[in-house]
Amino acid sequence: MADTGRLTTHVLDTTHGRPGAGIAVTLYRIEGGGMEDDVRTRLVQTRTNADGRCDAPLLAGAELTPGVYELVFEAGAYFRAAGISLPDPAFLDMVPIRFGIANADQHYHVPLLISPYSYSTYRGS
Repeated sequence: MADTGRLTTHVLDTTHGRPGAGIAVTLYRIEGGGMEDDVRTRLVQTRTNADGRCDAPLLAGAELTPGVYELVFEAGAYFRAAGISLPDPAFLDMVPIRFGIANADQHYHVPLLISPYSYSTYRGS
């Protein structure tokens, strides 16, 4: 699989200093001309494993095409299950990350570093 493009992710829980295990992750493809006209098509629903990663690439090979995508992480449910008391509504509940894939032959890795009140992401390797 190293010779084909792929999309992967992982989650780090910065509150506890450990992988974000068991977090529900949904991947959408975004089509449209702007936020109000966007159409989201769900492609993948999965959960992170004990290492905070998905067991397989979210997309790989011919499934990965140039375009706009969105990953949605169910962070609020994860922190509630970990015993953290969150306000209602939670400051961060569903965390969306919208990004573009320009070259389907490359590896796109989209990590999420998360706490109940902040998150960050970047294009990883």
